Amino acid sequence: MKLTSDDKAVLSALADRAGAMIDQTVAWSNLNSGSRHLAGLERQADVLFPVLQSLPGVAERVGLLDSQEVTATGEVRAMAHADGLRLTVRPDAPVQIALTGHYDTVYPADSPFQTVARRADGALHGPGVADMKGGLSVMLAALAAFEAHPLAPGLGYQVLISPDEEIGSVASAPLLAALGERAQLGLTYEPALASGALAAGRKGSGNFHIVVRGRAAHAGRDFAAGRNAVTAAARLANALDGINGAFPGLTLNVARIEGGAPLNQVPDLAIVRFNVRLPDARARAFVEGEISRLLRAAEADGISLSLHGGVTRPPKPFSPEQQALFSGVRQVGALIGQDIVWAESGGVCEGNNLFAAGVPNVDSLGVRGGDIHSEAEHAFPESFVERAQLSALLLIKIAEGGIDAPGLKAARLAALRQEAG
Repeated sequence: MKLTSDDKAVLSALADRAGAMIDQTVAWSNLNSGSRHLAGLERQADVLFPVLQSLPGVAERVGLLDSQEVTATGEVRAMAHADGLRLTVRPDAPVQIALTGHYDTVYPADSPFQTVARRADGALHGPGVADMKGGLSVMLAALAAFEAHPLAPGLGYQVLISPDEEIGSVASAPLLAALGERAQLGLTYEPALASGALAAGRKGSGNFHIVVRGRAAHAGRDFAAGRNAVTAAARLANALDGINGAFPGLTLNVARIEGGAPLNQVPDLAIVRFNVRLPDARARAFVEGEISRLLRAAEADGISLSLHGGVTRPPKPFSPEQQALFSGVRQVGALIGQDIVWAESGGVCEGNNLFAAGVPNVDSLGVRGGDIHSEAEHAFPESFVERAQLSALLLIKIAEGGIDAPGLKAARLAALRQEAG
């Protein structure tokens, strides 16, 4: 692979857009779009959608089905979601790419962390500047610049920007799966790791909720007639924690126990909420079996349990086809003086979903920064042009054939067939 004069023109155009990308990110990050803040999400979608429309192809707002959530009272209710935003460009082109991102953040409507400021070191400090409104600016700028390249007509792509990534893509998962069916490679715009590295292998993840119901009774007059849901939940939580260490690389985090009653009442409700992280499919089968076993063991006279949730992000190991793709990314980075490195990550993202659908992908092409999911979240301004240039050049070299998208997709599908037996 080498740089052509057309390549250099695209890179130069992106260098000229540095200020615009940063200003756009600041404006977007000043809009609260927490995953459960529907009004804020709608405002963010209204701002994003015209940017998609400015690109060629067909832009559309896609309504998502309600998902389910377990309330603090143990009831299962519908949870509404904002629209997914999708752009389809040249669907009949010989090479097809999926680009994904999300416009929700982890900061709720009442979070004190609402606006962007500049730190003393020049970094942008604000909600979503790295995860991932900065990444969205990078992705969309790279696409706009790529469209001016002579090779653009040979590359088709779909962009999906979802409103629910931070809560597990519970509603947009079907759209991601459909995206994976047609795409040969995926590019996702989560922030780079704190070191600037790309994420290589990722564990899978699942969120579970166990509703424990007992029998209420007066704590003094009729204690023996009661069945204490809180103590049953505590015993179950302790047993679940005991799964840690039983399978290499598997972790189970009991995050919350809710419920209870007044101090003079035997409580009849508790909810145990926990997350699992899975290195591979065997770990998933193991932990699901253990959870079922512990639920059966916890059933008792007057104590009933119901399980909700599950694994929403399958594992994404650093497989041979992923290694081949990352080798290509490293070569592309070298053309513009970027030393591309990667490291394992315990986090999860839409790249997990794409990989499960058979799509090799790079899922941390967003800006460099750090402290995501905290009030110290930040992004480094110089990384906007850096990452946009890397993305645009990746698209060019995929269109050129320097990165063999069809071959990598075929290798991934062959691996899936082998895994299925």
